[in-house]
Amino acid sequence: MNSSRMKLVTVLTLFASLAAQARLSAQVQQQSEKKEHIRYKLIDLGTLGGPQSFGDLGHGAGNINNRGTAVGVSETTTPDPYFPNFNPVNFFQDPFVHHAFKTKNGTLVDLGALPGANSSSVNFISENGLVAGQSLNGAIDPFTGWPEQDAVLWKDGQIISLGTLGGYESAGIGVNSRGQVVGFSGNTVSDPFSLFGLGTETRAFLWDEKNGMQDLGTLGGPDGFAQFINERGQIAGFSYTNSAPNPSGIPTVDPFVWRQGTMIDLGTLGGTNGAPNGLNNRGQVIGVSNLAGDQTAHPFLWPGEDGKMRDLGTLGGSFGMAEALNDADEVVGVTLTTGDLAFHAFFWKRGVMRDLGTVGGFDCSDAHAINSKGQVVGDSFACSVIPPPPSSDNAFLWQDGHMIDLNVFVPPGSNLNLPDVETINDRGEIFGSAVLPSGDTHAFMLIPCEEGEKDCIDASEKGTIASSQSVPAARIETRLNHNGLRPEAIVVLRAWLTHRHRGFGAWPRK
Repeated sequence: MNSSRMKLVTVLTLFASLAAQARLSAQVQQQSEKKEHIRYKLIDLGTLGGPQSFGDLGHGAGNINNRGTAVGVSETTTPDPYFPNFNPVNFFQDPFVHHAFKTKNGTLVDLGALPGANSSSVNFISENGLVAGQSLNGAIDPFTGWPEQDAVLWKDGQIISLGTLGGYESAGIGVNSRGQVVGFSGNTVSDPFSLFGLGTETRAFLWDEKNGMQDLGTLGGPDGFAQFINERGQIAGFSYTNSAPNPSGIPTVDPFVWRQGTMIDLGTLGGTNGAPNGLNNRGQVIGVSNLAGDQTAHPFLWPGEDGKMRDLGTLGGSFGMAEALNDADEVVGVTLTTGDLAFHAFFWKRGVMRDLGTVGGFDCSDAHAINSKGQVVGDSFACSVIPPPPSSDNAFLWQDGHMIDLNVFVPPGSNLNLPDVETINDRGEIFGSAVLPSGDTHAFMLIPCEEGEKDCIDASEKGTIASSQSVPAARIETRLNHNGLRPEAIVVLRAWLTHRHRGFGAWPRK
């Protein structure tokens, strides 16, 4: 029962008021009973022989489907022949070759890479188990000097190189159950504004076995990028709209939807930069867009009631970003609070934005994913450390108005810390990265379990389920001036939050 309804009840008869209280008591009791059944089992997925594995490398590099199969990246024991040279677009500097993996019965299955001592990484797994990503191919990009990478599809235990659009770099970012893959590829046309510094035009592509790699075109500029594809074959991405740099130093960037052979410009909220962060099976898109003047950015939902981009607003601050949505018009993300005091995770539905608060005594939080049941996962962190080191965060699960620190599900005696989580599927299975005392990272899964199952932890028994909390302003040590976060701190945190989610989104002006 919401507060406005309670106010209405109190002006009615005493009988109605007592009845309302009785209903409220029953509701609280039901929530308490529900809380008693929040049980999870933690699985350390280990590695492919090397010291580290990652459930959410860079956020968005790991995913889990509704069958419970997850994909991520792990180091192997093979020395990297290119080290310390690396491809910064989809790989990280590492002394070991690292491979994409998928999970099976709580263990890792090595998906391999293109022939040679090459690294591979992964971006998405479809509901029927198709996996899209990229692999180094053994050559060196003559434009950048990096090891070259090709977009790849893993299907039926085999790796398939998708090639390029004539250039030296490509990556598979999304795939659906039809086997349609989307991503980006360079061509051979020199481009001073090349996305990711490839040196050539970067184009959005659609690949399938029948037609191969197809250039989807752009919104008028030289570059485009396809990020998401749903089960209906609709695609979301972003593109330059022209070739002339605006005051931000790059051409204007608009998000797009591609469907039935047509690229639709979604526009922006008035600024010169916008990008999607999610696409559902209804064709709705969420993301972030600069407002007029490019000094602020807000989360958006497209289409709104009028068929145009809808500004979802913020929790009173100057910046916000939508990060995930489900098929029930529920959106989660992060915004600055009133006075730009802190970043808080939000839940948006039917025009109402709810502050999810924080957990673990931290003053900031960020929501990463939401499933069909409205369960939200993310992390809470200290704004005073900019950017926050990964091991300092506390991953959380939010449901039914309560935020749970996922570290409560770490068994006694375990040496794992759960600072971060990226994904939750419709079965409530959670996938992310845990940190060991050595600083190494292991991918992990949290599996919901029924009462009586072994090796499960009940959150309510640990006394950790409580209403979402926010650290009082007096405790916030990030008050780098008395009016909120310093402008430069906001810029750094905005950039950090943006790059955590595939590295895309509205760019704050320097």
